[in-house]
Amino acid sequence: MADNNKPVLWYFADPMCSWCWGFSSVIEQIRAKYSSQLKISLNLGGLRPGTKHTITQKERDEILHHWRSVQQMTGQSFKFDNAMPEGFIYDTEPASRLVTLIATIDPDLVFTCFHEIQAAFYREGEDVTSKSVLKNIAGSLGVTEDQFDDLFESPHIKQATQQHFEGTYQAGIRGFPALIWQDEKNIERLCSGYVPFEKLSEDIDRRLKHNL
Repeated sequence: MADNNKPVLWYFADPMCSWCWGFSSVIEQIRAKYSSQLKISLNLGGLRPGTKHTITQKERDEILHHWRSVQQMTGQSFKFDNAMPEGFIYDTEPASRLVTLIATIDPDLVFTCFHEIQAAFYREGEDVTSKSVLKNIAGSLGVTEDQFDDLFESPHIKQATQQHFEGTYQAGIRGFPALIWQDEKNIERLCSGYVPFEKLSEDIDRRLKHNL
């Protein structure tokens, strides 16, 4: 449980998960409405950590098909032109590692960092598997070059990132986004996959009322 016995809303997501990008406005609305009543904690999912092979044309076509489905359902912005160009390796670990790095410097910037990575990848078409791109994002959040260079390749940050992935797996989460509610009496899954804010808000309000 969180401090002061607040319920916890565990958010399981990956910065390179297209449905998590589609869910971006939903989680921000939840944070805006409920941050004073809940502890909202981001857990990095590990969508494709450590992938080594370049995506094939078939894989690229399948991924872009998912992106279009997300755009159609959520209205989220995507840059399709030249997305995931030839030679792209869809390794989600480096982007997740940057979120872990930011958490060690300023935990209040974790969700901001997560969103900036998503926006760079999906809306701007940047390669967020690239260390230089991630370094620029970190710099925009106030991380110095020395801080980034010291931390990004450090065993501590790499291990902490892996612990996120392992915790997500142990929680039984196999798809993203996912939300789990935890209070003193219950641990319940609120969603697996995209759910509109209005529906989640109803569920959260009911649980908060019951928790009083």
